[in-house]
Amino acid sequence: MDMTKRFLAEFVGTFWLVFGGCGSAVLAASFPDVGIGLLGVALAFGLTVLTMAYALGHVSGGHFNPAVTIGLSVGGRFPSKDIPGYVAAQVLGAIIAAGLLYLIASGQSEYSLATNGMAANGYGSASPGGYNLMSGLLIEVVLTAGFLLVILGATDARAPTGFGPLAIGLALTLIHLISIPVTNTSVNPARSTGPALIVGGIALQQLWLFWLAPIVGAAIAGLAYRFIAGDMGKAN
Repeated sequence: MDMTKRFLAEFVGTFWLVFGGCGSAVLAASFPDVGIGLLGVALAFGLTVLTMAYALGHVSGGHFNPAVTIGLSVGGRFPSKDIPGYVAAQVLGAIIAAGLLYLIASGQSEYSLATNGMAANGYGSASPGGYNLMSGLLIEVVLTAGFLLVILGATDARAPTGFGPLAIGLALTLIHLISIPVTNTSVNPARSTGPALIVGGIALQQLWLFWLAPIVGAAIAGLAYRFIAGDMGKAN
């Protein structure tokens, strides 16, 4: 597939993930009487990946996440030379999604960026449950590693065909159910970058963790799956 089309697919897919996932948290999670809550936000993130994986996965592979791109490269599924272009497209999609979401949210008279935020990730005082740096680091590494193992296994040529996006979307839903109270759930550096640039302050200061931890977790999973499953040269 033409590289421009692949980059565009990654841009659109990541835009959809951030706009849909973070949008559910910012616009719908605490809506009076009918707020969707933690379960709804977790499901929204899973649905964004599931739907775009089916829609555009055949174009670019459906990464929509710099950690996924790097983890697949470590696992032997993606050429390292294409990492910069994919990551740039993903981050740009996330930034534009966050900016558009802010414009929509600020159209509500009671919305306050300082009070309502943009579903930014954080630890310590920025953690929804007050979890510290170590807790945030560990959960982001572990859950990103688990996410990559699901992606690598579900897209292995030996796995049942056609069900990969479903498994990946459900895995991301599960991840959010576990870790929203800890870090607001990243496992995706692009997803963290878009809202952090809008919110600024502590969200921007803590952004380094949400690049470091997901990439470390993804790299661990890439190596682990390669060891456990053997041949990594094929994907369905």
